[in-house]
Amino acid sequence: MKILLAGISAKFIHSCLAVHLLTQYARRQYGIRCSAAEYTINQSEDAILGEIYRQAPELLGFSCYIWNYEIIRRLVRSIKKVLPDTLIFLGGPEVSFDAPAALAETGADFILSGEGEEPFSQLCLALIHGTPLAEVPSLTWKDGGTVRTNPMAKPLDLDKLPFVYEDFSLFENRILYYEAQRGCPFNCQYCLSSTDKGVRFQPLEKVKSELKRFLDAKVPQVKFVDRTFNTSGKFAMEIWRFLAEHDNGVTNFHFEMESDLFTEEQLEFLSTVRPGLFQFEIGVQSANPETLKAVDRRTDFEKLAQVVKRLKAGKNIHLHLDLIAGLPFEDYESFGRSFDTVYRLSPDQLQLGFLKLLKGSGLRRDAAKYGIVCRDEAPYEVLATRELPFSDLLRLKEIEEQVELYYNSGRFRAALGYLVPLAESPFRFFEKLALFRREKGLHLVPHSLLGQYEILCRFGLTLPGCDGEALGFRIRYDLYSHEKAKKLPVWLPGLDGPQIRQARREFFQDPQNIQKFLPEYQGQDPKQVEKTAHLDFFPFHPLTGGPACRCLFNYRRKDLLGQAAAVFLPVENSLPEDGKF
Repeated sequence: MKILLAGISAKFIHSCLAVHLLTQYARRQYGIRCSAAEYTINQSEDAILGEIYRQAPELLGFSCYIWNYEIIRRLVRSIKKVLPDTLIFLGGPEVSFDAPAALAETGADFILSGEGEEPFSQLCLALIHGTPLAEVPSLTWKDGGTVRTNPMAKPLDLDKLPFVYEDFSLFENRILYYEAQRGCPFNCQYCLSSTDKGVRFQPLEKVKSELKRFLDAKVPQVKFVDRTFNTSGKFAMEIWRFLAEHDNGVTNFHFEMESDLFTEEQLEFLSTVRPGLFQFEIGVQSANPETLKAVDRRTDFEKLAQVVKRLKAGKNIHLHLDLIAGLPFEDYESFGRSFDTVYRLSPDQLQLGFLKLLKGSGLRRDAAKYGIVCRDEAPYEVLATRELPFSDLLRLKEIEEQVELYYNSGRFRAALGYLVPLAESPFRFFEKLALFRREKGLHLVPHSLLGQYEILCRFGLTLPGCDGEALGFRIRYDLYSHEKAKKLPVWLPGLDGPQIRQARREFFQDPQNIQKFLPEYQGQDPKQVEKTAHLDFFPFHPLTGGPACRCLFNYRRKDLLGQAAAVFLPVENSLPEDGKF
């Protein structure tokens, strides 16, 4: 029997862990011959349909999530027409919580609910050997004209969970997902993890052995899919210590964390790890106590602030903080206060997401109670709540776009550091920026990176107290922080006269300067160094506003945000008089 599992990811860089777990578990535990194929929602449906048709599977499975469910529904209907003898099953969170309805609305033959490794294997064996489908755990199926749902499978012994990355060459240029535990100790009502009872862990030595394979292969990034990695402080510390001890200087590990669970021992240790080794994502969701109570989430904001402060102090861990718009009891102004609270913690990324009423979640069940209205199709994103009308959600969408473009890109840090304090609050700044772009008709057309800087400059000049020269030099610093600009826009100020250019040449011709500040460039011709590194002059410090300075940008050494290492040097004597602004 030819068996194929298809994963359809949101982007090419995302690997689909589920289809590989199921196929490799079936092979190793039962010797079942099956294969996995990966596609993305950005590919045409015709292309995916064509690939599946050419493989002509007798049993075809799809892993269903909110981002791919609509395309899978359409594909199932098409496959049934061109491969009428192919049996199709669906699994994953999008079909697990109302399997009979999913069976009816998709036209699939089977639904597998919950954890899929053992149920998938048992379904394959039943179809191969002709044994009763009634014996397949977690299966919803059609028995003649009757839809039947079998008892759920027992939770899998995670010692049997396979390591799916046998050939790393098959996953080049992709984020590799890894699962060390299943379940979550919390009961957040917007999340499907609230339906899990208890937390199960893979054996610690097994996890270490598998992580060592990532390290030995020097893969760029491994993302743990564990819902709350630091559920067990002892388990987390064992893993972190192991990764630090075997650090290869390349691989980055991403974890979802709970701020309240950090210990002093953990924070002390984390301050010592290599910059870029770890990346943390912490879900704040809201700073409104009534909102947090409604979704059964408890957050100690004083502890959160202290944890974030400690993690940022080491300048070695990339930190994401998340907010969700559309939660109960949070109106536009309340969300603005939540935004300001999180923004002032200065995370490396501030993710502004929008509530999705996931099947099986408490908020989907209680949507009428809170007046939450969402789209009928996946991903079931909120359209309005009792406190937040659609008009306000539209405004938040525009703000989210500006945050993503100007804050999360990391390319405008100096300019934002100057401009945001000129507004009443960070939230009001991004609100005004979004309104400016819409009123000027700038929101519907694409812009180059320089165009985005120009828009920010034009907007900044509308803020009370904004000094054009002060803003312009900060934008200049932001530009050079990421790459040596080949051409600068005419509206950007700069010190570029003959004496400045001569001072720059003399700096790069001095071997002591190269040895001290640019050791990566030693041995190169000074002219080549000047072409690939950059020394710029500022009439004030572009980050602090202090005295005039020189800034040396080293593009061969970058921080966690992709910014070139910058060394600030005093100006010798005074700035040349021929320096042009």
